[in-house]
Amino acid sequence: MHVFFKKHCLPLLAVICSVNVNAQTSEDQAYLNVVKERAYKITAPLAIADSAKFYSVRDKIAQEYVDIKKIDDKKEQAIKSAKSENTDKQAAEARVKAIVEASEEKRTALNARFLKSLEKQLNNDQIEQVKNGLTYNVLPITYKAHLDMIPSLKEEEKKYIYNALVEAREHAMAAGSSDAKHAWFGKYKGRINNYLAARGYDLKKEREAWNERQKK
Repeated sequence: MHVFFKKHCLPLLAVICSVNVNAQTSEDQAYLNVVKERAYKITAPLAIADSAKFYSVRDKIAQEYVDIKKIDDKKEQAIKSAKSENTDKQAAEARVKAIVEASEEKRTALNARFLKSLEKQLNNDQIEQVKNGLTYNVLPITYKAHLDMIPSLKEEEKKYIYNALVEAREHAMAAGSSDAKHAWFGKYKGRINNYLAARGYDLKKEREAWNERQKK
């Protein structure tokens, strides 16, 4: 019995212990645990009855966070190297610009693959919920705010606002941080403001009137 334990059980225990230690000390594993929790909160409202399907979707969302982080980490390292290796300021800036552009291309491709994989398990409404969950529901909140602020918006103006926010969300989904996600929406909100101003809306007055209506 003692010989059998030494021969068969000890190697197994070594493997088990090794796995536990790696899980506890790995930064990657720690980050994965965090994003699994985020992904769970995004998946829960989807009302997926099948548990295997539920956790498959959750893991896909968590993996999307992990893959985006990998792109960010590689980009930051490449930028750091470009700045240290190029003493010429213009050359360094050109290299950094190329790195950022390449990073955005990777994000776009990653996001397309991610959404394609979700289509196999979720319907369109559920995918919309995932997109909004990944971007703090900024699209529906901002769109509703514009409709409330300017009740006189025409249908084509509403369509422009909505489509601009959808485009912003596609970029924001693949952004790595909260600030980066909000920055994309900020960029497109600026475009919306310029569009509305060109259409003759005084946004300052519209906002003031909206605030008064909210107070009442």
